[in-house]
Amino acid sequence: MYLIVGLGNPGEEYAHTRHNAGFDAVDVIAEEVGARYWKTECGALTTKGVYRDHDMVLAKPQSFMNTSGGPVKQLMNAYGVGPEQLIVIHDELDIDPGTVRAKHGGGHAGHNGLRSICDKLGTRDWLRVRVGIGRPPGRMNVADYVLSLPKKEAADDFVQAVGLGSQAALSLVQVGLEKTQQAFN
Repeated sequence: MYLIVGLGNPGEEYAHTRHNAGFDAVDVIAEEVGARYWKTECGALTTKGVYRDHDMVLAKPQSFMNTSGGPVKQLMNAYGVGPEQLIVIHDELDIDPGTVRAKHGGGHAGHNGLRSICDKLGTRDWLRVRVGIGRPPGRMNVADYVLSLPKKEAADDFVQAVGLGSQAALSLVQVGLEKTQQAFN
């Protein structure tokens, strides 16, 4: 079984903002695998699905980005999932908009959702799908940028990256990291 966690912030005011790329990608996966019933458990919205004979739990932590680690840890315990079956989908400033990268392990690069997960799990070793959102223009504040809705071409890039992020997560489930990196990185 895989636990696929999309990072984001709950609430309509954050819906489809750059920082909610993980939530949006998990929604695309849920649609792909026909998962329609969401429930609240362990501080997250969850649904279950099957992709090519692989069971999965899809999750969107509802504790806000900066404390995502608590719900992730609780879900891992509840489902008996180890770090090797955890896939986290998140926004990434250091990747061009419209693109994604898959990787295993690494730091948090200042991303508070990743920092929280690292702290709660006591490891940095899990699979990640990094959805590129690029850097803010000019001197725009990073927090304002990630919490804003992309406009015009940026919106197209964002939708493309979210779709690619969902495909990359499903690829990790089906064929593993190396082949996923060859296809998406």
